[in-house]
Amino acid sequence: MTTQTKKTSPVKTNFLVDIAIFVAFLIALEPRLTGMAIHEWLGIAFGAAIVTHLVLHWKWLVATTKRFIGRLPGSTRINYILNALFFINMTVLVFTGLMISETALPALGIQLGEGRAFERLHMLTADWALYLLALHVALHWRWILNTTNRYVVQPLLRPFRQQRREQPAVALSLPTLEEAQS
Repeated sequence: MTTQTKKTSPVKTNFLVDIAIFVAFLIALEPRLTGMAIHEWLGIAFGAAIVTHLVLHWKWLVATTKRFIGRLPGSTRINYILNALFFINMTVLVFTGLMISETALPALGIQLGEGRAFERLHMLTADWALYLLALHVALHWRWILNTTNRYVVQPLLRPFRQQRREQPAVALSLPTLEEAQS
């Protein structure tokens, strides 16, 4: 007896990782909403998620880097530059967050010095991350809509379509004139 394992689509994997990153970013964006501990641990997890995102897109990154100077569509070049800026910004954001950590790193026994400059840079890069994220989402909007439709909307609608197909067709017949008069 052999068992078949269903292979997960790379698009679906990317989509799920992207949703997790997006939600974590939005939650971590406002530490007063979650508290500092959740903000910091989400920030650390966010750094790991960014690395995962890069690994999932590694082939595109390498191929585009090789072709960046040569022949490359303008939209791909803009996307590449935006992604590079976003990555640099997120690296600085996570690094400065670690440098000013009040909860997460001390819980691990790591104490770093106080740094108001790191705090200001952290706030600035958080603001820029929001702008860069908005541009990133705008550039990928069609993919987001199509993938959401494929992996969220269609599976939710599937049971309703099956119910409609399973219902027997009812023949509606009008009575004849004789039948109606009797």
